[in-house]
Amino acid sequence: MGKQVYIKKSNDEIELFSFKKLKQSLRSAGASKDVVETIVNRIQPVIYDGMSSNEIYKKSFSLLKKYNKVSASRYSLKRALLELGPTGYPFERLVGALLKEKGYKTQVSVILNGECVTHEIDVLAEKDGNVYAIECKFHSDVKATSNVKVPLYINSRFLDIQIQWNINSNHTTHLKQGWLVTNTRFTEDAINYAKCVGLTLLSWDYPKNNGLKANIDTLDLYPVTALTTLNKKEKHQLIDNDVVLVKELLNASEKMKNIGLSDIRIQRVLNEVKQLCEI
Repeated sequence: MGKQVYIKKSNDEIELFSFKKLKQSLRSAGASKDVVETIVNRIQPVIYDGMSSNEIYKKSFSLLKKYNKVSASRYSLKRALLELGPTGYPFERLVGALLKEKGYKTQVSVILNGECVTHEIDVLAEKDGNVYAIECKFHSDVKATSNVKVPLYINSRFLDIQIQWNINSNHTTHLKQGWLVTNTRFTEDAINYAKCVGLTLLSWDYPKNNGLKANIDTLDLYPVTALTTLNKKEKHQLIDNDVVLVKELLNASEKMKNIGLSDIRIQRVLNEVKQLCEI
């Protein structure tokens, strides 16, 4: 498709631009074949050597939003996760909700005694008599990765609380495993170390086809930051009111009113929620 163009990725690497990848990402967001072709035809003439992948994303998102708001919400998921900050708590809530959907009993922000010191665990999940201690590493910068130091640290914390938990006769459950979840990516060393010590990792696209993106899409656990019918300020006002997930807006009309949304705007938001979550 035309001449070869090299673009700058978010991690500053230079890469040959692929229209095939652009088409796949638009299709996986639910855009129709015709809409994908239209967007690609509009993007093609404006792409140039050295253009950032972020600029291409913004242009594609802006066009997609005109044709299909719901597909635009899905397409913006990676950015929507980055916008959950500045604190990591909303991300922890999302991870807790994801595990709940998979049949775990979950608690967010739990203080546990270790053999040596006490630890704050981001999410504690229980299923079939086994307990899992989950640490969430939230990044608001797409370039940020979790290197090997992170699972090394998390595993040592897990071992400290595991000893204490499993010798406690009051516990009827077994603290089985530590998990580490991030909204960006792990380095190869981090993945290899985690495999070696039995730490479960979950990132944007790891494990392959079963990462955060795949799970959020499958379970319709979109964050409110993915919605196109709300502005940035409104999204963060809702997060401040403990509304993190799009689904939670179905029972949050009062909270939307409190942040200044009119009845018509509330209806628009709820319509987008229902379409996005296919309710």
